[in-house]
Amino acid sequence: MIAARLHGFGKAAEVLRVEKIPFPEVQDDELLLEMLAAPVNPADLNVIEGKYGELPALPTIIGNEGVGRVAGLGRAVRGFVLGDLVLPMARASWTSHLTVAATRAVKLPPSLDVFQAAMLAVNPPSALGMLEDFVALEPGDWVVQNAANSAVGRCVMQIARSRGWRTLNVVRRRELVDELSELGGDAVVLEDVELRAVASEVCGGKLPRLALNAVGGASALNLANALADEGTLVTYGAMGRQPLKIPNGLLIFRGLNLRGFWLRRWMHEEKRARQALGALAELAVAGNLKMPVHRVFGLSEVQAAVEEAGREQRSGKVLLDLRR
Repeated sequence: MIAARLHGFGKAAEVLRVEKIPFPEVQDDELLLEMLAAPVNPADLNVIEGKYGELPALPTIIGNEGVGRVAGLGRAVRGFVLGDLVLPMARASWTSHLTVAATRAVKLPPSLDVFQAAMLAVNPPSALGMLEDFVALEPGDWVVQNAANSAVGRCVMQIARSRGWRTLNVVRRRELVDELSELGGDAVVLEDVELRAVASEVCGGKLPRLALNAVGGASALNLANALADEGTLVTYGAMGRQPLKIPNGLLIFRGLNLRGFWLRRWMHEEKRARQALGALAELAVAGNLKMPVHRVFGLSEVQAAVEEAGREQRSGKVLLDLRR
């Protein structure tokens, strides 16, 4: 089998290599997957650079999500057949083949596009988890978010629309306003606006009770100011590389709640993870959840793929076609 293995932390050209390694032995309770596609996520880049919160022992196959087809079954496996499209709830996805316990595999609808399926396990459940777990949203409620052009931000807009919630979306570039409005954003504004005034106008006097922050710094403060009293600011990223700077008065006099979201912790509960991924797959098949693809590379081109994924102002995800 062929796999992209990490031998150190630093620049991908120096530490990441595509290698031939022995096939894994399939245990009785496992599936052997022929891997089809996998995205290059920010978390993957952080692991390669040695900057992620949890770093693996080396050498290791990298990649934190992907999709495959069942190519072999352990003797005790039930509920799967050869050829099933499967999302493994496991890492080490940048490889031609992968073994995964059947209990950690989710069968997907056969009609689901392979590249969309490959992007189903990280950004969509992040959006779903933040929308569902912190505030009991009601139909017509507003959610405000920065980094709305990110993969998570786009999922937030689409999932919210499917649930009857509305989104106020903050972006940095003017050319994104029309694009995200067409995608389903109810209001799309530039980051330099005074967001509370905008929210007061567009939300019909009912300020958002939930804000999703992937930037930090001044951008996060702008979100916090736009919240209703006792609203909740959920932080899941720090793209601006600036800490939160929330004035004491927002906590004392307006009772804001500051929370954090880490997908790995949220997905640890297997039943919840399966339900979430099943619901998201249904949305994708129905055409109500679609993530843009910027460019597709073969597994043999993994270093170029990593370099491309690190560039700013991409139009979507960088993907690996693991069949070539």
